[in-house]
Amino acid sequence: MNKRKAVVSLGHEALGYTTLEQWDAVKVTARALADLVEADYQLTITHSNGPQVSMIHKAMTELRRVYIDYTPAPMCVCSAMSQGYVGYDIQNSLRAELLSRGISKPVSTILTQVSVDPYDEAFYAPTKVIGRYMSAEDAEMEVKKGNYVQEEPGKGFRRVVAAPHPIDIVEIDAIRALAQADQVVIACGGGGIPVIEQNHALKGASAVIEKDSIAGKLAADLMADELIILTGVPCVYQNYKQPNQTSIDQLTVAQAKELMAQGQFEEGTMLPKIEAAIFYLEQNPAGKALITSLDSVSDAVKGKAGTVITA
Repeated sequence: MNKRKAVVSLGHEALGYTTLEQWDAVKVTARALADLVEADYQLTITHSNGPQVSMIHKAMTELRRVYIDYTPAPMCVCSAMSQGYVGYDIQNSLRAELLSRGISKPVSTILTQVSVDPYDEAFYAPTKVIGRYMSAEDAEMEVKKGNYVQEEPGKGFRRVVAAPHPIDIVEIDAIRALAQADQVVIACGGGGIPVIEQNHALKGASAVIEKDSIAGKLAADLMADELIILTGVPCVYQNYKQPNQTSIDQLTVAQAKELMAQGQFEEGTMLPKIEAAIFYLEQNPAGKALITSLDSVSDAVKGKAGTVITA
């Protein structure tokens, strides 16, 4: 049986929202991923990092407030830190789970950079909220630095950063080499570290990349057989949370675009997943995208759950 190459995108539910939650969550996640390995999938895994990068950003900002000689960590550094520690937990839990099943297979995390366009429109209208709540005075200082802030009534101000579209995955050749060697690879965590190329040097950008967006690109670049997006619901729904809500078992790209035009998919939750699936399938029409939950993925790959999207 030929192994099927799959890119698996893990959402917040697979990782938890705190360090302690993550330790417990990745053990459950590792079992689901090991089921896929046993089902003869070669896995390249990417993951969210919203709570993790926000926690790191808060910690580094507070460190600067307490110890004035410390330099605040830029967003690109916070992103790199989150990739490292989330990847560390996933790879160790998955390795242990595989060994417990008698499977000896390397699991590696690649610190991944993703190039973005410095003139991307997202830089002019940032939308991703990160970090701690600030006072009006602290917010004014951030604005003077050239950063964007957003007020949440009754809570304070928070920083917002851009979410530009990914252009190139810098370490794609290394990721591809490990995948072709049938290793489990963890890459592009949190969307990857956004960088801008300047005279052959890569400079970190004050931004984040949507993890669903990079999952679609990663699957396309690897020409994966499947893109598996794991989220908080077992499938895609039409009229979600309405009295006439219905589950969707299968979609074509054309049908998905029609539902998008109707406003069926919520921005920030299901819409970016559908967009990622469409991008991947337009680059690799022979593939298929699967959207489901972590709990349902073992059944979903057997056609018993989830939503399958094809070209």
